[in-house]
Amino acid sequence: MSALAVNRGLTALLLALLIAAPWLLAWVESEFWLTVLTEILIWGLFAASANLLFGQVGLLSFGQALYFGFGMYGVAIGIDRFGLGLWPAMGLGVAAAIVMAACAGVVAVRLTWHYFAIITVVFSLIFYFLALRLKPITGGDDGLSFAAPAIMDLGGLRLSLTDDATQYWFVLLIVALAFAVQARLRASALGRAFAAVREGERKAALLGIDVLRVRWIAFVIAGGLAGLAGALFALYGRYASATHMYYTVSGEAVVWTVLGGAGTLLGPPIGAALLILVREELSGIWEHYPLIVGALTIAVVVFAPKGIAGGWNALLARVTGR
Repeated sequence: MSALAVNRGLTALLLALLIAAPWLLAWVESEFWLTVLTEILIWGLFAASANLLFGQVGLLSFGQALYFGFGMYGVAIGIDRFGLGLWPAMGLGVAAAIVMAACAGVVAVRLTWHYFAIITVVFSLIFYFLALRLKPITGGDDGLSFAAPAIMDLGGLRLSLTDDATQYWFVLLIVALAFAVQARLRASALGRAFAAVREGERKAALLGIDVLRVRWIAFVIAGGLAGLAGALFALYGRYASATHMYYTVSGEAVVWTVLGGAGTLLGPPIGAALLILVREELSGIWEHYPLIVGALTIAVVVFAPKGIAGGWNALLARVTGR
């Protein structure tokens, strides 16, 4: 059996387990973990936005929290101030993130290496402080809370996010579709252009690739993914806060990406899942649990430089002889 077949089989098994998770957790009377799993799915999608830039195009961004915040506030303002339904509010949040990424990307993609990382942090800080100051719009330090509208309300059929299982399946559906789109993107001509730019800008330019244009497209797509994650997170918590726009949130996405495997499709959500589970298990036992998280991250980087998914792929290649 080839490594590709093994990975496809494991992915199908993982998806089946995720779909059945509400029933399985109810059976073992661990419903609390369903909310944790919902959060993992959202943060896994957010990590994927950082991975698209870092793992696929070679741009290290510490500003993805900015677009995450735009997605959050788009949903919160759309519902609380404009009275929008769930789907239009989500559309507003994602659109706001994409527009912001398109504008910021015009400047950012012209820079490389640490200059690119610095400008993404600068943009994130500017809008973080603006969100704190514009209290009539954003709620300032208090943030914005709202009541989530129904997902669907047709006759006698009403699906609401107030039910944990319904909320989980809703998030799972959106996140699964987002990763399916990413998988198609990686196999497309644009995905190959991303890889060419990552491997060498000059070589890519000699092949006729417009490097700045490809970077900008990747920047906008990554902003849209972060905005979608932010929109889901706002609906999950019924709340939007400037706290999640701070650059340290972007740093967590980078850590998840490196830990799980930069450049792989499912590595970043695996990294996010691992560290969030460690946090949930240890935070109530030891207040200095981030030390263990840091030690775990360092160990993975030292012994598996390509991350968990990268290490797994290398092991499969050796086993299958490919």
